Amino acid sequence: MQLINSSNPGMSIHIQRCDHFFSKFRGLMLRKTLAVNEGIMLVSDPPGILNTSIHMFFMRFDIAVIWLDENQMVVDKTLARAWRPYYTSKKPARYILEIHSSRINDFNIGDRVEFSHA
Repeated sequence: MQLINSSNPGMSIHIQRCDHFFSKFRGLMLRKTLAVNEGIMLVSDPPGILNTSIHMFFMRFDIAVIWLDENQMVVDKTLARAWRPYYTSKKPARYILEIHSSRINDFNIGDRVEFSHA
């Protein structure tokens, strides 16, 4: 699916949805690279803070992490460093976007994102 930031409509990222246990557990671990225009979306039900935390063990590169609430609004973001233990959102989230680290400034808190099945 394609992710589009409504505040930056020219920007598009191909996102793979991860909503099953194994796909969420694996995430981007052990991948060698991540293209600038790709990423994954982890889905958490119910929304929260603790259940949308991530770790960076077994990661070979840094990533931008964008947390979205159930309305697909950005509630937090961070640059997650490889091999760091733990990152959480400051506010409850339902979706976690893990994208190329260079895309961190493409999103601001309060932005709304949309997904299309292109």
